Amino acid sequence: MLPSPARSGCRVPSSQAASAWPAILLVVGAGVVSAFQVGKAPTALAAVRADLGLDLATASWLLSAFALVGAVAGAAIGIGVDRLAARRLVIGGLLLQALCSALGALATGAPALLSARLVEGIGFLTVTVAAPTLVVALASVPDRGRAMAVWGTFMPLGIAVVMLAAPLLAVTGWRGFWLLNAAVLLAYALLIAGGTRGLAPEAPSRLSIVKAIGAAAGDAGPWLLGGTMTFFGAAIFAIFGFLPAILAERLGVTAEKASLLAAGAVAANVIGNLACGPLLARGIGRAAILGAGFAGMALTGFAILGQGLSGPLVYAACVAFSVAGGLVPVALLDGAARHAPRPELVGATVGFVMQGNNIGLVAGPAITGAVAAAYGWSAVPLLIAALAAAGIVLALMLGRRER
Repeated sequence: MLPSPARSGCRVPSSQAASAWPAILLVVGAGVVSAFQVGKAPTALAAVRADLGLDLATASWLLSAFALVGAVAGAAIGIGVDRLAARRLVIGGLLLQALCSALGALATGAPALLSARLVEGIGFLTVTVAAPTLVVALASVPDRGRAMAVWGTFMPLGIAVVMLAAPLLAVTGWRGFWLLNAAVLLAYALLIAGGTRGLAPEAPSRLSIVKAIGAAAGDAGPWLLGGTMTFFGAAIFAIFGFLPAILAERLGVTAEKASLLAAGAVAANVIGNLACGPLLARGIGRAAILGAGFAGMALTGFAILGQGLSGPLVYAACVAFSVAGGLVPVALLDGAARHAPRPELVGATVGFVMQGNNIGLVAGPAITGAVAAAYGWSAVPLLIAALAAAGIVLALMLGRRER
């Protein structure tokens, strides 16, 4: 079951619960514009490499550095959400990302740009841990499952939209693209501050920080959810992190067209996101849904990077990879409340899940770049299959725990 609004950092009057969808969608939008910051790096990767003279290994860290702080701080930020107002943390996370995107635009070398991306990752993680807690608080009880499924679309929607904006690079350059993202984040922070005004903050969790950390870290549930999300994040960003470059090579198209095609493939992830909610509602086990998602990703990974397939079939495999992957994050986020050690530790449990996502975002492109450089792209499907197999093992452990 999902947590009550009283445990989610704000209170919505019961008379307003039925009309909360505009506010819910506004909060989901905060996740979408935050996901722009994930997608802007692969979209502008070629321009950044040309301007700053980065090799492939350093460029891979441009994709990963954004999530590096989140890879070690997700649970801690989740505990902060349990103790502070989720609404304030969403607004603060947007503002921090805006500042760092603007600073990144001024970078003259890799160290400054990577440093800005590191701190930007703190803002991204703050939003993506606090926002689902706020969504739960806003949604009426019958709508909470649907609301979480809609929240699960934030990453593919954000990445797809920013990839569709790739033609702007010819006008703005990558630095202008970073500044444009900073302006969007700032404007959205102001929008959500006004649109969610009036939510009454609840009393923070009375559990001490030490006890909260001990309770969350001492229970298997958060670890299993976070571990599964880690393998998922590494597997999906092994493809998504390099998708424009992969499509440009496999389909023989320009970089601009490859970015547009990549955006379409990433957007297909939303189909899996939205399909997961009804599957869970019909009583299909979480382990079965997770297993299907991981297996689909492993199989289509061989089709994307294997030899012998025509361009249209390669692109179809990219779309199928994205749809299959869309099942996984919603199933895991939906399980956060069920596997939280205590009702007041739902935020910490979501933090474990998002920390796992960030570890995967760090590890996936970095490991993939190293494997491709050493053994060629034909070896990458084996990496994806190994990650998927590990995810299936943890999914089976989650299923056993739920039974």
